[in-house]
Amino acid sequence: MLAAPPAKALPASPFTHTDLTDHLSYSMQQKFPWRSFTNGPIITGMARIILILLFFINGSLFGETQEKALPNVIFIIADDLGIGDVSPTNPDCKIETPNLQAMADEGITFLDANSPGSVATPTLYGVLTGRYCWRSRLAKGVLRGNSDHLIPADRETVAHLLQRAGYDTQMIGKWHLGWDWAKTVREKAKRRTMIDFTEPVKNGPDINGFDGYYGHCGPLDMPPYVWVDTGRITAIPELVKSVSPEVDPYGWFRRGPMSPDFNIIEVLPHLFEKNIAHIKAQAKEAKQGKPFFLYFPLPAPHTPIIPADQFKNASGINPYADFVMQIDHHMGELSASLKEAGIDDNTLVFFTSNNGCSPEANFHALGEHGHDPSAGYRGHKADIYEGGHRVPLIVRWPDSIEGGQKTNALASLNDFYATMRDITGQPVLERGGEDSHSLLPAFNGESKTERDTLIGHSITGTFSIRKGDWKLCLSAGSGGWSAPREAVARKQNLPPMQLYNLKNDRSEQSNLLHEHPAKVNELLRLLNEEVTRGRSTPGEAVSNDRNVTFLPAGVLLPEKQ
Repeated sequence: MLAAPPAKALPASPFTHTDLTDHLSYSMQQKFPWRSFTNGPIITGMARIILILLFFINGSLFGETQEKALPNVIFIIADDLGIGDVSPTNPDCKIETPNLQAMADEGITFLDANSPGSVATPTLYGVLTGRYCWRSRLAKGVLRGNSDHLIPADRETVAHLLQRAGYDTQMIGKWHLGWDWAKTVREKAKRRTMIDFTEPVKNGPDINGFDGYYGHCGPLDMPPYVWVDTGRITAIPELVKSVSPEVDPYGWFRRGPMSPDFNIIEVLPHLFEKNIAHIKAQAKEAKQGKPFFLYFPLPAPHTPIIPADQFKNASGINPYADFVMQIDHHMGELSASLKEAGIDDNTLVFFTSNNGCSPEANFHALGEHGHDPSAGYRGHKADIYEGGHRVPLIVRWPDSIEGGQKTNALASLNDFYATMRDITGQPVLERGGEDSHSLLPAFNGESKTERDTLIGHSITGTFSIRKGDWKLCLSAGSGGWSAPREAVARKQNLPPMQLYNLKNDRSEQSNLLHEHPAKVNELLRLLNEEVTRGRSTPGEAVSNDRNVTFLPAGVLLPEKQ
């Protein structure tokens, strides 16, 4: 079982407790952080009296908390890596990933882990906030390289939460959640907005709970190609570069300014080197009780798909498979650095992906070698189908997670927030982690967590909802890039929604919409409730940041039963 954190490392409660029972509930949450006291039944009658007596007999529950250091936390999220691309989540994987397999052998692998969005920005928002991104201003798509910041400074994040628990918090990698470049308007270009690279960047990860950051604005096919170090641009762009898909169908990237210290083929190893250097720098303080949180969103294997020279043709399949092998190699280097630093046992490492594999990987070429990035699920990146959302999730924590576990517990990447809230023993906030459920029960070997619903969201803003074996897609087609796209599906007069039983039909081929109207209505009502309440977790209703609509044209919300 996971041990409780030390009382001395915990922050004071941000709430004003109105009576002794509230205080006891909060104290018990600190002592037993993986058990939900704030969301449980109201303590009444004899139970209230017993708790008060125990409090006075044993003294403060805070003082009795078992001494155990909080873990260092490293969250690594790949970009466009499919659930079928690594051996822990796909026994038929044709790409060699021995280091990720070793991580899985020493940790827990989630076989039903899901990204909240089928593209990057919505998922990264959900990872950090524990909240569905469609509740924010971003109704569909992703941010661009010059987009302003998406997460306001007053929006709770997991980095804020860990700061309160005494962590050093750093982001090193691909941000893709917007930051505010200094911009100028050029009259001759008809009021075209340009970035002034001589000025600092504002409202980056440092307003969202990170003590510092080093990274680039988005994926490596999206300009500008510039490093930013906690608001400071490391080098002014001197060139404008691009590679077209016609020249390199794998390694293309859009035209834009590039700094002299930004070499695209070196970005992936450079970021791993930066993260490993940070681990080594933090190791001494970590051993002395000052843990660190390292958030590492990878730029790979997203386009440009450019494996380093030593990995070219390593897979014998295609450049995408080579690139995945390079990621696995670097993961081995990072794991070795934890052991060398002497902090491996009490470091909690997550490895996952922000959505399914992109068609840029060339599914046809991969299939010729018997490899399926979606591992039999329908669709891929951008889609509402399972191939857009099912992702690998491997978690390793030698001190507290038994190795070699596999679980079918339903999980969302939104659940990172509540997991860290419970590990650090902090209270549930009214606004914070509204769509996040703790993974600790699964870490402890239980077959499920408190999560029993899951809302999906495609690149075009299409919704789906899962509960049990059932999944309702509120679209006629894929909602994304695979066939049939939405316009084509409508021309084919396909039904406006799709209902699948994933237990019997994991590849989503048999639409049961007309056979189970009661199930359709049940899921529509459930989706409406979770959308309009501003949260899918227990608690008082809160507001979304915008008016959220989800019904396809011609579909009405069923009446309440």
